[in-house]
Amino acid sequence: MAVHHREPHRIKKTGWLRAAVLGANDGIVSTSSLILGVSASHALHHSIMVAGVSGLVAGAMSMATGEYVSVHSQADSEGAALDEERKEIGADYESELRELTAIYIKRGLDQALARQVAGQLMAHDALGAHAHDELGLSTTTKPRPLQAAFTSACSFSVGAALPLSIAAVIPVAHLMPVIGVASLLFLALLGGFGAYIGGAGVVKGVLRVTFWSALAMGVTTGIGRAFAMGG
Repeated sequence: MAVHHREPHRIKKTGWLRAAVLGANDGIVSTSSLILGVSASHALHHSIMVAGVSGLVAGAMSMATGEYVSVHSQADSEGAALDEERKEIGADYESELRELTAIYIKRGLDQALARQVAGQLMAHDALGAHAHDELGLSTTTKPRPLQAAFTSACSFSVGAALPLSIAAVIPVAHLMPVIGVASLLFLALLGGFGAYIGGAGVVKGVLRVTFWSALAMGVTTGIGRAFAMGG
């Protein structure tokens, strides 16, 4: 009896995971830094909330636009490469067969077996074989612009909502320390979760995100205090 074995590979998750983690991380960092900077300038609570909400909306739209353009450009590039490969296969099938055979020889197959494998794969799906083994393209890493844009916008909004919701209920006098500590805690959890799901080192993920996030918050807080002193 044939046994069907499916081994889960975390690499399949990296597409949506990258967009989701980047969006949420950016949402927390940019919004908390914005809140801290405005708070440090001795602004009123209403002004802080207006700045925070505006940052959430603008940031979500920016993330969606940037991700869509970036991923769509990648999709266009891959489409152009596939079109070129399709033309080459149609113009000189034998040369493309030799090219694929040479790739398999470099990977360790002897010439006869490499020729046989290349021939069978091209007979089944010539463009698919070259897309995968010559161009390095696959359905696992296929760019999806709308999915990436939607994921980035939603994850940014969720991340930004965390410090913003805290700012809505905390008095201005205690806002800065609470936002700073809570945001770094959120970021540490996010960095650790992203590293775990992706199969990377959790401790490194936590340290990396908290260090750079704390630096960003410190810089914007310093700028806010400078404006307060100048005023």
